[in-house]
Amino acid sequence: MAIVTSISGFPRIGRNRELKKVIEAYWKGDATLDDVRATGRELRVRHWKLEQDAGIDLIPSNDFSLYDQMLDTAILLNVIPARYRRLSFDNPEETLFAMARGYQGERGDVTALPMKKWFTTNYHYLVPEFDASTQVKLNGTKPFDEYLEAKSLGIETKPVLIGPYTFLKLARNAQAQELTIDAGLIDAVSGVYAQVLERFAQLGAQWVQFDEPYLVLDKHDGDVALFKSLYTRLLPARDAGEGHVNVLLNTYFGNIADVYETVKLLEFDGVGLDLIEGRDANLKAVEKHGVAARTTLFAGVVNGRNIWRNDYAQSIALVEALQKVTPNVAVASACSLLHVPFSTQGEEQLGENVLRHFAFAVEKLEEVREIADLVQLSDDEKKASSVLAANQALFDGTRVAEDEAVRERIAALTDADYVRQPAREERQRLQREALGLPLLPTTTIGSFPQTKQVRAERARLRKGEITQEQYDEFIRAQIDEVIRRQEQIGLDVLVHGEFERNDMVEYFGQNLNGFLFTKNAWVQSYGTRCVKPPIIWSDVSRAKPITVEWSAYAQSRTDKPMKGMLTGPVTILNWSWPREDITHEEQTKQLALAIRDEVLDLEKAGIKIIQIDEAALREKLPLRESDWHSEYLDWAIPAFRLVHSAVQPDTQIHTHMCYSEFNDIISDIDAMDADVISFEASRGDLVVLDAIHDAHFETEAGPGVYDIHSPRIPSVDEIEARIREILAKMDVSKVWINPDCGLKTRGNEETWPSLEHMVEATKRVRESLDD
Repeated sequence: MAIVTSISGFPRIGRNRELKKVIEAYWKGDATLDDVRATGRELRVRHWKLEQDAGIDLIPSNDFSLYDQMLDTAILLNVIPARYRRLSFDNPEETLFAMARGYQGERGDVTALPMKKWFTTNYHYLVPEFDASTQVKLNGTKPFDEYLEAKSLGIETKPVLIGPYTFLKLARNAQAQELTIDAGLIDAVSGVYAQVLERFAQLGAQWVQFDEPYLVLDKHDGDVALFKSLYTRLLPARDAGEGHVNVLLNTYFGNIADVYETVKLLEFDGVGLDLIEGRDANLKAVEKHGVAARTTLFAGVVNGRNIWRNDYAQSIALVEALQKVTPNVAVASACSLLHVPFSTQGEEQLGENVLRHFAFAVEKLEEVREIADLVQLSDDEKKASSVLAANQALFDGTRVAEDEAVRERIAALTDADYVRQPAREERQRLQREALGLPLLPTTTIGSFPQTKQVRAERARLRKGEITQEQYDEFIRAQIDEVIRRQEQIGLDVLVHGEFERNDMVEYFGQNLNGFLFTKNAWVQSYGTRCVKPPIIWSDVSRAKPITVEWSAYAQSRTDKPMKGMLTGPVTILNWSWPREDITHEEQTKQLALAIRDEVLDLEKAGIKIIQIDEAALREKLPLRESDWHSEYLDWAIPAFRLVHSAVQPDTQIHTHMCYSEFNDIISDIDAMDADVISFEASRGDLVVLDAIHDAHFETEAGPGVYDIHSPRIPSVDEIEARIREILAKMDVSKVWINPDCGLKTRGNEETWPSLEHMVEATKRVRESLDD
């Protein structure tokens, strides 16, 4: 019998970001909702056919979303806070976008739902909010409509939903706190999922996939009981009338060894195991506890988190290890392919010798099918297989030579290279004297809007339509204007706007040895926001100064402090496609030394405030707390210290962090030994302030006072209230005032009024402190 093949999900943004473009056109009034719906249909059909042609047996549906699957799930369960219901939109998509982006117009003024990182990825999900009016019930027909849409094309799909356990564990109440989950809520949520199963059984669906990535986290009191209660209630619904639908419990991003026995006893029809990130523990659990007779194990052997080709010999060995326990094994992706680019087609500029090492989403479909086919061959047939031989050739040779200078520099590092002197309290005193900033200094995170004109000029340079000198003159004019406007509204610490940069990671990669770049390898980060990570191909070093010239020019145009803007080594690693032939720790040390060189050159050029963004530090924190330090923090935090340890005491080092849960590692963040940190806080209702207070946080901090991922303009009163909330928990001498994040993706029409309101709110608070 042929081995079944399955993938957890597929990129939805489109080969050429078609979904992004039509939705943004709709937001601007240049397209209609019907245009958005039509593009969505076209993409779904195209992707289903791609997967069918690639030989995938269990093709996912309902993995498509106009914004986010967690948001879709919240709406399906009718978890729509009253403030969005009161907007009374005519179309459900309008409510969805209001929940995702906020809304400011004739119907009202509401902020967006909180947004957080999806486990250890750079994808962001919308946090479901249960308020006092929430009544959980089945709302809408999206999963059923998309299943029937595929069926009308003759394509049988496997509907995919975020599972009830993960949904409840990630949802929050109106105060941004974890839910109190009682029997009534369990009954209500499991009841809706049971209705979903019944409906799919009636429609003739063969499989339904419930994604439960939260199962790979540490279990706390009641977690296993909650999981068991939910599924004990809903699993009987897979037999509805004459129909039966198989239920696949899909887990990823780690192992479920500590709950595997419970999973086995529940007798799911299928269990998806991540054999990339959870390999050893998952295998041991299966070998120890066995597999229920009715259960098929979905072996997640194709990496959905990186772009390197699969080592078929390793994957075959993993599948065969499971087959020793049970004959019921399917070959699958380890997680959704949402997290990789669409296809390597169109990237021929990299050259065949490079490109043959990569597999994006379309190529990973082929890998799943080929592994399944190879597993079924006899040993002699495997030896004769040209497919297996060609794959093995990729891993037999040395792909790149080591850079001896880089390796020697790392070997020469000592403990002293990771320690900045003097201690932070003394440095902060010296910096206050040197910089002469007022209480509650105002600043921004770094970037300003990259308008169509800025992007067009960069494209003209790339195409050779203008000279480098003409482009540089354009950038100088942009910097001059943004400095003028910052001075005009009264910001205290300025930035140069980063108009010369395409992306905060790609820009640095282009000026470092060891990186490769794609033309169209976009990946969805949130909503319509896509990123194009560079590829770490070989050992990394700085080719030449990167930011010094533009930062020095900007400082020469103002008497106010000008921040030098850099991206930190951990973020460069986490927002690139890292190598798999050396450790993340080693790659990060190489990056840290390269950025250290840039920091020291900025200081020599007269830049007294240097911001080293570590937006993604929290992102790759292991999901099991026992692994936090040994597998990550013990090298990630020192890497940041290595970057800035050699600067003078009166040079002020800033860092910045984006949407993440900071509370549980707040002491580790303090140990980075920066002088100032800014971070996202507005969408999280400033809950991080309690952690800062309780940890006696020494780093000066700027919790974001308004959300830049929403187009709405916050009022002066709103920001003033935020600042006062911050001061209720923090020493005023340690507080900075700034937005949540960089302003690159915003428009000038909302950026400048928002900043004006921020400065005015700060002035009001300062004046009240003087009274």
